[in-house]
Amino acid sequence: MAIKLKKSYKFALRSSFVITLLISAVFVLFHLDDDHLDWPHTLLFTLTVFIISFTVIQVRVERFIYRRIKKIYDDVSLLESSSFSSKPVTTDMKTLTEEIEKFAEGKKIEIDTLKIREEYRKDFLGNVSHELKTPLFTVQGYILTLLDGAMKDKKLREKYLERASKGVERLIYIVKDLDLITKFEAGELKVERSDFDIIELIQNTFDLLEMKAAKKEIALTFDMEYPNPIYVNADREKIQQVISNLLVNSIKYGHPNGTTEVSVENLIKNKVIVRVTDNGVGIPKQHIPRLFERFYRVDQSGSRSEGGSGLGLSIVKHIIEAHGEKIYVESEVDVGSEFSFTLEKSANKSK
Repeated sequence: MAIKLKKSYKFALRSSFVITLLISAVFVLFHLDDDHLDWPHTLLFTLTVFIISFTVIQVRVERFIYRRIKKIYDDVSLLESSSFSSKPVTTDMKTLTEEIEKFAEGKKIEIDTLKIREEYRKDFLGNVSHELKTPLFTVQGYILTLLDGAMKDKKLREKYLERASKGVERLIYIVKDLDLITKFEAGELKVERSDFDIIELIQNTFDLLEMKAAKKEIALTFDMEYPNPIYVNADREKIQQVISNLLVNSIKYGHPNGTTEVSVENLIKNKVIVRVTDNGVGIPKQHIPRLFERFYRVDQSGSRSEGGSGLGLSIVKHIIEAHGEKIYVESEVDVGSEFSFTLEKSANKSK
């Protein structure tokens, strides 16, 4: 730790002046009866007293303060605060107070952040446990029933094995999504960029989800006709996953005979924004800040009637951020929701 004393001589000067004044006054009083008071020697004596007093007070006080302040710095260093312990020691009270207050404020923020993370960890573990045990118990139930004698009935055997298989598929689906998110967070999953037509990609996704949308009587459509392609530079496969996840969500929570509309607009010179808008049930405002958390569900009842892994929006956010882009959400209950994200336009091709 660098040692650099920021000296303030005010205390020593004032104290030395008072001491010199008192000693000089006593000295003069004792020599008032002298016929010839040697004023030059008296002044020299006064100056000497002042210098000695100032030196002793300054050195002693400075060392006294420094030893105690250094202990404060050493104690703080145990907390591994690089922003504080790496600074030079100062004996200036105002500066020290400011540094301590700044340090305390930073530690308070760290503690609050740790509390939030702890709450998130508890929620996450609870959600993981719930998501995994539901299909596990389902599979276990069917297998135990078969082992208890239902295996002899061919129809029941086939029926229960099919249901157990669906439970295993759900488990695999959840584990794959978790693995994908973990790889994104660890920086192991790279974005493989290429130029492609985003309009064509959206239309292909419409076609893939046509039957799912038809079951809910929801129309998948563009906001207008796009006669010309719009080329973007991104990972085609991952952006298709983003669009697919957003469309699947809009279908799940859309009203019958509803509409999910996709638009692609120029944002700035080298960016476009893709909007996915529906007229479904909407999302209460208090849930929006946590919407992209893993396993977070707006429906807190624990119902899983709509299926899914609970990781779709979290994956969407990770993919978009891996591209260095932003995702936004606006929603109003019983009116609908709009998810939008930005993409980089292709530099080699134009609309």
